[in-house]
Formats: sequence, C-alpha cells, structure tokens
Amino acid sequence: MNCPYCRHLDSRVIDSRTADDGAAIRRRRSCPACGRRFTTQETVILMVGKRSGVTEPFTRDKITRGVRRACQGRPVSEDQLAILAQRVEDTIRARGCAEVPSHEVGLAILGPLRELDEVAYLRFASVYRGFESLADFEEEIATLRSGHGNGWRDGYQDTERSAAEPGAAPGGPAPGGPVAAAGPGLAAAVPAAAASAGAEHDPARQEQRASAR
Repeated sequence: MNCPYCRHLDSRVIDSRTADDGAAIRRRRSCPACGRRFTTQETVILMVGKRSGVTEPFTRDKITRGVRRACQGRPVSEDQLAILAQRVEDTIRARGCAEVPSHEVGLAILGPLRELDEVAYLRFASVYRGFESLADFEEEIATLRSGHGNGWRDGYQDTERSAAEPGAAPGGPAPGGPVAAAGPGLAAAVPAAAASAGAEHDPARQEQRASAR
C-alpha cells in the first residue's frame, strides 16, 4: 500500500479492526519513509451482473442517482436516499453472493422505495417493470391500496389480489377506478395521455383486456 503523503511504495500495518459488523476490516498503517500514519479499509467487492454479460462493482451512488430521478419533485431528502441505498446494499450482501444479477438489485430497491414514497415507487416501477398501459398502473395502485404482495408482475412472489379493494362500493370498484380512488398523489404519477385513454371502464373493454392477457 503506497503512502498517500510521500508516495512511498510500502507501509506497515500497526493495528487491524473489524468494521460494518464484520463486513470490512480497517487497518492503521505507518509509512517507514516519512513516519506518518493513515487508515485503510478492506471490503469484499460486490459485483453486479448486467443482462449484456458485463459485470461491474456495486455502488450506492448508482442506486441513489436512479432513485433520485424517481423522487424528483417529491418530499424526499438526501439523507433518506442515502438510507435507502444502505438498505439495498444490506439486502444484497445478506444473500452471501459475490455477484448478483442486476434485476435483483432493482427488486431490492422496490420495497424500501414503496415505504419511502408511493408516487416515486410508481414512477420507478413503471420503468423498471415496463408498464405498457393504464391497466398496469391501475393494477399496481390497487395492490398498493390493499397492502398485498410486492406489486405488479413480481416473478419472485405470487400476489393474490382481492376482488374488492377496501373502501370500494359493494359489487364493483370505487367510482373512477383505482387511479381516482387512490387520491391525487398517486393519480398524478400516471401519464395524462394514458389516464384519458383509460377513463372508460366499460365491460366490453375489460373483457377484451382480460382475453388479451
């Protein structure tokens, strides 16, 4: 380890201690050339495997940047984003794997983000899970309102959705559909064009949508 002060090519370890609940080791070092001391930290590099086959080191900064875009305009602080990134890293490292697929990192983000801000969660999920229509938003909003499962199209857990959501009128959904019933905050996350296109909730359209799936 090079000395950061005089750039000497060697240093001597004078003390070692574990950190981050054993996930890292901090070493106190002394330079034999200039005599100054400095601290280094050793951690296991967590690699993320992308769909292209390329692997890259996991970084909290990348998590924070991605979530920050989804939280634009929302009452979310930088401290909250930092805590979310820490939770995601803890979840990934707890699996005990040196390399994880990128889609598992995305799944690890969804839970903490849903707890942090539901509108930001919808924005992130709509891109990450590839929502294709207003029906996808409505299904996800209905799941948020019912408090069931991990959300739309989660391949890791089968989500059972109740026939009638809490607060819905007997025999059918709340007036205006799940988007309107969820309140203005969640409804604002749905693109205006998609919202106008899905304003008609006639039985024929619902039957066509069900057969298409």
